[in-house]
Amino acid sequence: MENLRIAFFQLGIEKNNPVANYQKVEDAFNNVEADIFVVPETFNVGFGPDMKAMAEEQNGPTLQFAINMASSKQALFVGTWVVCDGDMMHNRMHIVKPDGSYSYYDKRHPFHLGFEDLAAGNGKGTFIWKGWNIRPAICYDLRFPKWLRNETLDYDLLLVCANWPTSRREAWTTLLKARAIENESYVVGVNRVGKDYVGDSAAIDYKGFPITTCQSGKEEVAIVDLNLSELHDFRERWPFYKDAD
Repeated sequence: MENLRIAFFQLGIEKNNPVANYQKVEDAFNNVEADIFVVPETFNVGFGPDMKAMAEEQNGPTLQFAINMASSKQALFVGTWVVCDGDMMHNRMHIVKPDGSYSYYDKRHPFHLGFEDLAAGNGKGTFIWKGWNIRPAICYDLRFPKWLRNETLDYDLLLVCANWPTSRREAWTTLLKARAIENESYVVGVNRVGKDYVGDSAAIDYKGFPITTCQSGKEEVAIVDLNLSELHDFRERWPFYKDAD
């Protein structure tokens, strides 16, 4: 597919209130059409010390909500929430298809400096949707370029769901651009707003330029159209990746 339309919601998450957050997401996307719908990290309850207590079984209510959203929009629905998996808990990004099937990526770098006392994932989990190769990442992962390195052009789009705080705002906006430039890839970063969170969600092109940005501190839906041929043409003209260490 030549063009890919992504709708992403810079959500003001209601703490520990999944039902309210489900309704917000459903209302925000009500009249929107896209190929992929994306919400921030832990969109169901927010990021904090209660995450483990609010963890769900794999087939819990948030997955059922995501399946319903994907089906109703006939599109991919992407979001993260904390899942119990045997005797471990993961911050798990779910990539849910319209037919109810899904894949997932477990956050490789839980934020152990804060509240995220969860198990680290060990798979990179690139997935394909409508001819696009997409690499999932979650918040703190963004700080680790080796983990996200696109040495053999495995992905066309880096998709990042986050709860990135205002106090480290400059790092968020800078790292989104850096990952796009060094990997010759589109990057879409979806952050939350609210107390301690300013948002700054954005879609960045493969040169590091913002294509679409959300207003700081404002809850809103943004839509971006990405073009695969333009990306391939740029990579062919400037194959920087061939000189990677």
